[in-house]
Amino acid sequence: MSDKKIRHVLGLSGGKDSSALAILMRDKVPQMEYFFTDTGAELPETYEYLDKLEAYLGKPIDRINATRTFDHLLKTQYNDFLPSPNTRWCTRELKIRPFEEFAGNDEVISYVGIRADEDREGYVSTKPNIKAVFPFKEFGLVYADIMRILNDSGLGIPAYYEWRSRSGCYFCFFQRKSEWVGLKERHPQLFEDAKKYEKFDPET
Repeated sequence: MSDKKIRHVLGLSGGKDSSALAILMRDKVPQMEYFFTDTGAELPETYEYLDKLEAYLGKPIDRINATRTFDHLLKTQYNDFLPSPNTRWCTRELKIRPFEEFAGNDEVISYVGIRADEDREGYVSTKPNIKAVFPFKEFGLVYADIMRILNDSGLGIPAYYEWRSRSGCYFCFFQRKSEWVGLKERHPQLFEDAKKYEKFDPET
């Protein structure tokens, strides 16, 4: 990397792992920038938890992506073509692209909350100025450690974990059936809003 200033950034999903990483790194990297790529369709519990986390960290969490919502992209760029397992454009457009714009051409170290007990790489940028680091893997921290960090901080886990396995849009098309049931029970209006995305076929 060059002599110019290096930015340290940590993306928050509103989930347990990235939140625990922010708590862990708060005092280790005081110059850390925290950001949240807002799809415009997150669960109320996600926004509430981010507010609590922001207070704990003592510095703002940048909300980026406010002008490019899922609905806007669905209508203007994807001709009402919903994301699918083969074409998961939502992640690329609403998470990856805004992050890379946020980083710009600066030298950036991106802190990623993948645990030592997870067998996945996660997103690694193709931009040469963004370098990903994985503190949990480096420190050998697993699920039990993440829960301890969250509980010791007093924040605990986001309330949606009572019925959902991960953060994301309320209408995420990759939810389990039990998670759709949880959405209907806890947020009936959001469940009805989610139904509007599906095309109705009178024959089937």
